[in-house]
Parts: sequence; structure tokens; C-alpha cells
Amino acid sequence: MLIGINVIHLQTEMKKIFLLLPLLLFSCLAVGQIVDPVRFTSQIKTADNGEGEIVFSGTIDPGWHVYSTGLGDSGPIEASLKVNKMDGCELVGKLQARGNEIATYEELFGMDVRYFEKSVEFVQKIRFTKPEYAVDAYLEYGACSDVTCLPPQECPIVESGKSPMKNSDDKDSPDGETADDDETKASASADSLDQVVAIDSLLSDTIAVADGNQDIYTPVIDEMAALGDTGRLSDHSLWYIFIMGFLGGLLALLTPCVWPIIPMTVSFFLKRNKDDKRKGVGEAVLYGVAIIAIYLALGLLVTAAFGSDALNAMSTNAVFNVFLFLLLVVFALSFFGLFEIKLPSRWADNIDSKAARTSGFVSIFLMAFTLALVSFSCTAPIVGLLLVESVTSGSWVSPAVGMFGFALALALPFTLFALFPTWLKQMPRSGSWMNTIKVVLGFIELAFSLKFLSVADLAYGWNLMSREVFLILWILIFAAMGLYLLGVYRFPSDNVDGTSKRMPWFCKLLGIASILFAAYMVPGLWGAPVKAVSAFAPPMNTLRWSKSKVAVEARYTNYEDAIAAAQRENKPLLLDFTGFGCVNCRKMEAAVWTDPRVAERLQKDYILVSLYVDDRTALPKQETVVDDQGNTKVLKSEKDKWSWLQKHKFGANTQPFYVAIDPAGHALTPSRSYNEDIAAYLKFLDDGLQRFKSKN
Repeated sequence: MLIGINVIHLQTEMKKIFLLLPLLLFSCLAVGQIVDPVRFTSQIKTADNGEGEIVFSGTIDPGWHVYSTGLGDSGPIEASLKVNKMDGCELVGKLQARGNEIATYEELFGMDVRYFEKSVEFVQKIRFTKPEYAVDAYLEYGACSDVTCLPPQECPIVESGKSPMKNSDDKDSPDGETADDDETKASASADSLDQVVAIDSLLSDTIAVADGNQDIYTPVIDEMAALGDTGRLSDHSLWYIFIMGFLGGLLALLTPCVWPIIPMTVSFFLKRNKDDKRKGVGEAVLYGVAIIAIYLALGLLVTAAFGSDALNAMSTNAVFNVFLFLLLVVFALSFFGLFEIKLPSRWADNIDSKAARTSGFVSIFLMAFTLALVSFSCTAPIVGLLLVESVTSGSWVSPAVGMFGFALALALPFTLFALFPTWLKQMPRSGSWMNTIKVVLGFIELAFSLKFLSVADLAYGWNLMSREVFLILWILIFAAMGLYLLGVYRFPSDNVDGTSKRMPWFCKLLGIASILFAAYMVPGLWGAPVKAVSAFAPPMNTLRWSKSKVAVEARYTNYEDAIAAAQRENKPLLLDFTGFGCVNCRKMEAAVWTDPRVAERLQKDYILVSLYVDDRTALPKQETVVDDQGNTKVLKSEKDKWSWLQKHKFGANTQPFYVAIDPAGHALTPSRSYNEDIAAYLKFLDDGLQRFKSKN
């Protein structure tokens, strides 16, 4: 009775989980474009010796990093202290960074950069010179992830009070000023003076943004949503992982380690409950639930073992990608029959014997666990590929989502055949076709492994895996797979029974398709886009045989000037929100804009304007704006204006960020962020052109 109650309770809880899972997945997928990955707090700490510290303490989300101090103007945005007003105290030395600083060489900047992950403190020492002090300053810093960057961010510090100034007779200057650190103080004074002049000029020289031309600043967030802009930074990666896991589970069903077990297991549950068919069906359903629980636990275990920070870092870590390449090659060779990956047989025997000695759900769970152990040699390469792909997606929930999809597909037949037992008679019998599936999966794993070798090659700058080399290897792999499916050659594992059977017509059709796919990739060796492999192959800028490298530069770096040119020439505009320190902006320009077709559209069909959100050039006249919360903000520099424009008009604050608009400032396309898919970028540009022409 107790076991029956527990089974009913378990079924109820599983129903709740299945109902809530789609909502959980949707909430994970809906990542907005306004992000806040770094949070700083500020304070002034005083000491009895007349000195103190301005301390900025920051926490950084997984996958993001904040750049350190002293990087120079030619690199990414460095952390620096900006002084608006400082009275009763003075700076001592330079801004210092505290924390686990990471140093690496950045190829795009041609220099060493330093940054922090998880947390950081920036500290500026000060010396008090009067009984009372007032500080108005801010920390400016740059933050980036692996796929996007933020414009220069600020953390203010506005504080005043009584200072712990130490009375002394040996002061070298009035009001307690000393001669130490003259260079630092002079720099701070000059910076402060510039800010004071700017504030004074604000009283008589401030203008409203786009005075007389307000329409071009009107927000178009709703227009972009109507055009299909989902406001997501990731391209439905979790849904992709789930679907890939589900397909992997279906493939695992067709292997010789799993397929023969299905009728045996379902028949076992139905026969041991002859008098109660409903109970037999219930146990088969619970068996499927147990399979889901086991593989879902595996996905959660991977996340717990590595942690969300590590999973984000792994997606671009060169050493880890080399390891994944070798791992998938091993899996492929096992599918080819060169060796078999096995767990110790005593593990399965022990679990099986324990299942026989127990009853209820525990017995069913142990039987499901036995299936996982027995089928390991066939499922391990599939699960391994799935976990590799989910881990390198950079999302900490991906392994669990992928394993859920895999287990759901694996568990479905046990439930369906229990509900409809007559279907068992229609199941195809086990045979050599299962080994054919294993070999085909081996070819696919071998092809996928090259993706991870390519990532490591780009990270280390080996220049071994150019786009041509990658395509040549894929052409050879899929041509070899096609010849295998046509029966031109066989593997030793295909002749287990000592006979060599002819390939069925369906395999031959797949073989022809595989050879045609190999032929389709051949033009890619000379620069053709080969859209079907664009997500896996190295970027176009790694081409060596093609001479179609084209440099593209924006005609304008000012929004109003570009609008005026678009109105004169009756052309649409492509807004490129970028930054001097934006690594991924440079990657897009090198990998996508160099494509001749993209370059032609940008130079002939669009008015291209690049708006640098880290450009410190002062505006000719300061401009005042009011944000959505009714707060007034003064725009003093180019970086202030273009950062505000991107957030206010388009509802985004990360770079790179692309959107096409008409000369009146209305959106023509959904936004586009970092993605080196050239075919998709071309479609993005063509869609904007088509909508612009339809308006005229």
C-alpha cells in the first residue's frame, strides 16, 4: 500500500515537473538586450594618520570581465578615476586594482591586456588637507563578455564630511598642501578644472538633443519588435541543445545496445503483471521516468562539477577545445569498430542483482540504471558529443536541458510500447543495419570534432585550420561516408556473422546525398559561402586561396551627419554601434565585412555610420536629455551621446549592435549582434533594403 501511495505521489510530482519545464526553458531563453552584468559600490575609508581611500568594489557576472588599470589608449577601456570636484583632500599616487588579475595577449589589439572576473576592487589613496572635505568623482571602466561589450560604464562617488586631518607644523604649502606627488596632483587638478569649466558652460551653452530634428531620436523599440526582433542575445541556444539532445536519444535507440532491450523490458513489465495490465503499464511508465531522472542527474552533475563560471570559460578555452577534439575522435573510432568503450561488467551485474532483490520504484529505478550501464558502449559517444556541445554553448543550464531531451527520447518507446503492446510485433528486428547506424554516427562525430580543433587553432594563432583546410577535411569525411553507404567498402564490424550483405536502397540514397553534400562544399575552397556549414567552419577571413579580402570603413561617425546624407541620397542607413576597445566588433569587421557581397552592400546600398560608444571627444555643445524615468542627463562627449542613443532609441546597451533605419529614423530590420554567419548577415542587409524600397 505504501509503495502504491509513493508511486502515485511520484507520478503527480513528475506531471508538475513536465508542465513547468517549458516555462523554465522559456524563461532561460528570453534574455533581454539591456544587460547589467557588473555592479559597483563606492565608499571613502578614513584613517587616523590624515589619509584615506576611495574604494570601488565590484561584482561581475559569470562570463564577463572588467579591464584593469594602465592599459593605454590603444587597447580596451581601462579603469580610471575621473574627478568632477575635490575639496579638502588630494590624490596620492594612481588608481590601484586589487583582485585576481588575469593577463593575456590580445591579438586584435596587438598587446597584453589585464582584466578581472567574478570580483574586483579599485582603490585610490587620498590625503586630507582641510578639516572638512567634499569629493565628487566617478570610476570609469570597460566590461566585456566573449560575445559582446558594454560602452564605458561609470560608478559615482559623491561624499562630504569632517576629515581626520593630522595637524602638523611641517606643511610645505598653505591649507596643508604638500609638495609630494606633484605630477599626480597636477593631473588631477587639470582634470578637475576641465570638469568645472564644462559645468560652468552648461549654464549658458546647453542645448536639447537634436533641436529641430527630434523625430530621428524617437524610440523604435516597438517597431523592431513588430519586425521580429525578439530582444535575445542568444539564438535560441537552449532550444537547439534540447532538440539536439532529443535527436541524439532517438539515434541511441537505434543502436544494438538499446534496440533489442526495448521489447524484452516492456514484455517483462506486462508479463509480471498479467492480472493487472494497468499496473504493468504504470511500471513501464515509471521505468521511462527513471531513465529521464538518471540522465537529467548526469547533466546537473556536469554543471555542479564545473560550475557556471567554468562552463562559460570553457566555450573559448583553447586547451579544453583540443581535449574535446581528441575525445570526439576517440568516440568516432569506437563507432568504427576499432575498439569498444565498456564499463566493468560487474557494475551492471551488481545493479541487476540488487534490482531483483528489491521491489517497487527502487527496483524499477535500478533496472533503468542497469540499462544505462549496459548501453554505455553505444550511448557514451552520443552523450559525450551532446555534453561537449552543451558545455561549449556557454550556458550553465545547457547540460541539463540536453540530457533531458536525450532521456525523453530514450524513454518514449518504453512508455508507448507499454501503452500499445501490439506495436511490439511491428518493430524491426535487430540486424546489421544497427552497426551501419553506428558507423555513420562515427563519421558525424569525426566531422564535429574539427569544429573544436578550429576554435583552439584560432585562439592560439597556429594558422593550421584555415577555412580551406577545414572544408577539405569535411569533404573527405562526407565523401568517405557516402562511399561506405553505397557499399564500396566495409568495416570489420560489418561482418560479425562472417557474411557481407549488400546495402539496402535507403542507405544508398543517403550515400548519394552525402557525396552531393561533399561536392556542395568544394566551391567554398575559393570563397563561396557554403551556408550549410557556416556555423562550423572557420570565418571567411581565414581563407588563403581567395583574394576577395575587402576593407570596409564607415562613411560617417556622426548620427546627424549620416541622416542628412541619407536624406540627400535617398538611401537607408546601417547603424553600427561599436567601440575602439570592442574585441568582437573587430572580429565582425574582419570575418563578415570582408566578404565581397557584404562589402558591396555596405558601400553602395547603405549609408554606413559607426558610432563609437567609448569615444571621449567632447561634443561641440553639451546636450541634455530626459530618460524613461524622468531623470535629466547631460551628454558631454561622443561616448555619452551614442550610448544614450542606443539605449533610448533601440533598447540595447551592448556592442556590436547593428540595425538598419530609413532617413526618417524608423527601423527597417530587427537588430543584429555578434554572429559571424555571413549568409545571415547578408539576409539581414537584404531585408532592410527590401523594406526601404517598399516604402518608396
